[in-house]
Amino acid sequence: MTNHLATETSPYLLQHAHNPVDWWPWGQEALDVARREDRPILLSIGYAACHWCHVMERESFEHVETASMMNEHFVCIKVDREERPDLDAIYMQATQAMTGQGGWPMTVFLTPEGEPFYAGTYFPPDERHGMPSFRRVLLGVSGAWNGRRGTVTATTAQMRELYAASAGRSQVTGVLDEPLLTRAHAAMRQRYEPRSGGFDGAPKFPPTMTLDFALRQWARTGDSATLEMVTHTFRRMARGGIYDQVGGGFSRYSVDAHWLVPHFEKMLYDNALLVRLGVHVWQATGDPEVRRIVEETLGWLAREMTSPEGGFYSSLDADSEGHEGRFYVWDAAELDALLGEDAVLLRDYWGASPDGNFEGRNILFVAHEPGTVAERNGVTEHELRTAVDRAVRILYDARELRIRPARDEKILAGWNGLMLRAIAEAAGAFENSALRGMALRNGAFLFRTLARDARVLRSYKDGVAKIGGFLEDHAALALGALALYQLTFDRMWLDRARALGDAIIARFWDDDAEAFFDTAADSEPLVTRPRDVTDNAIPSGSSLAVELLVLLGIYFDEAGYTARATHLLATVAEPMARYPTGFGHWLGAADLVVRGAVEVAITGDPVDARFIALSRTVTRRYVPSLIVAGGMGDGARGIALLRDRARSEPTAYVCRAYSCDAPTADAAVLGAQLDALRATTHA
Repeated sequence: MTNHLATETSPYLLQHAHNPVDWWPWGQEALDVARREDRPILLSIGYAACHWCHVMERESFEHVETASMMNEHFVCIKVDREERPDLDAIYMQATQAMTGQGGWPMTVFLTPEGEPFYAGTYFPPDERHGMPSFRRVLLGVSGAWNGRRGTVTATTAQMRELYAASAGRSQVTGVLDEPLLTRAHAAMRQRYEPRSGGFDGAPKFPPTMTLDFALRQWARTGDSATLEMVTHTFRRMARGGIYDQVGGGFSRYSVDAHWLVPHFEKMLYDNALLVRLGVHVWQATGDPEVRRIVEETLGWLAREMTSPEGGFYSSLDADSEGHEGRFYVWDAAELDALLGEDAVLLRDYWGASPDGNFEGRNILFVAHEPGTVAERNGVTEHELRTAVDRAVRILYDARELRIRPARDEKILAGWNGLMLRAIAEAAGAFENSALRGMALRNGAFLFRTLARDARVLRSYKDGVAKIGGFLEDHAALALGALALYQLTFDRMWLDRARALGDAIIARFWDDDAEAFFDTAADSEPLVTRPRDVTDNAIPSGSSLAVELLVLLGIYFDEAGYTARATHLLATVAEPMARYPTGFGHWLGAADLVVRGAVEVAITGDPVDARFIALSRTVTRRYVPSLIVAGGMGDGARGIALLRDRARSEPTAYVCRAYSCDAPTADAAVLGAQLDALRATTHA
């Protein structure tokens, strides 16, 4: 027997298609049933890679008695939060307001009109640690609906007030200036945890956007302590269990403060942001370890997360064989048998022991400085690295014989846009033709299947593209297109980015609120129109859109783009200064506005070897707020940086606010001009 989810494409919804719960997907039909029968809605929101979602399914949704209770009293709706971030944001706001916390699975009880009146996250099957059992919650909510409707009405009225306040007119909160960026930097430094890197304590999430802002600060100020904060944190993450030492790629977060024990699910968006940060760190430092981690992560992406058509899948599950992390952990005896005479050295390197560090088994992590490990084992660092590389191949092949975690094969526009941008930047920085091809193939796929007449669709799977795209989808895809333009100087990509920027203004901007909303004006009406400006696991749609508009304003010398973006930055000025870890991407855009872009124009034919030499001089360097334009003829038409620069010979111009250094055809001179923009490092 199946329920109403059987015809969906989302792997998460299909996981629940055979539950005895009479699940519906979100849609008018389910809402009509609730209204007609005057039954409340039980809304369950999760995602395919979510460990506790699987736990609650096994304990409750597959339990016949519990399912019968759900079916009798409620219209039950399942939502994949990755397909519908709008619903997730709306009801997460209610859950946090009611309970003081949020998470997944999210369990929200709604009126037939979609108004929330009771909420929580995971509920156990039996009373546990002060949490009520799920069946007790079901009976209590049903009792309130049928016998104490007044309490329901009072709660929904409070939720309406909450939503009205968050959807109101945006207000300027401060001044965009250098002191604001300095305050944000100081607040960030105050929260830095120097032992293991990152900010605050457990659990620890990769603070990619905040670190990217910190790297900008270092380039602007030359403060060596800031650079150390960035490089130390990236290195500790890369050496921790949060990084897959065998297969590459990062897990979503660490449950401890030291990056050792991950929540084993691997998400596309995390790895997109970490790849881009790693590229910037490598450009700034030339650290070969950082480059290796970036390249290994992109190898994992190509090998395990890329569809035959060139799209990138969403995630890998945390669980396999019914256990979290089973695919990734190792017995010490198993390592000894596989690694032979290298086993003692490599168990020391990876911190593996007979007792293990995770439920009796070992999560591999780089336990000590490689030089220390090499010295006490009587080998050189080169010999150690050779042994590690040899072992990785052996362990990878052995691990492939295990039952793999499930893969969520839906392709999301916004997450793909983030990864497209990261790969394009890596291709330029590393001068890697394979990565260049990978980026171009992904870009072509996305604009063929998910972007139609400047309207982006959210999700693609099995040949079906559906769900109107959200603000983050349009903005991330446009920024990916801009990155492809800077990689190839193919004017098509710049024009596509501008078309999406104009579509964002037309469909997501609200004149009354003077702000962007996360859903388009012509989207399905919900209990509120969501507008979440905080940078969470991924940049907010608004911060992505602001960065896009600032860049478009510079490319096309269009003041309207810049003015709109600057206004929005001013509305979050004070929150940025006080809470930098929640506004990391915003701060990068603020840096671009306050301190200005570094503009590089390269004239000539992009396939000319001299042009390519100039371009590579730019892409291998870390230059914050860098904007590059290149080409000649129609490819240069309308681009402000190339205006009045008709030289057919490859020539580079380094400019600030359209005021330029002396033009040069010499790559070495161009490099010196760019290097001069970086502040001198000081202790």
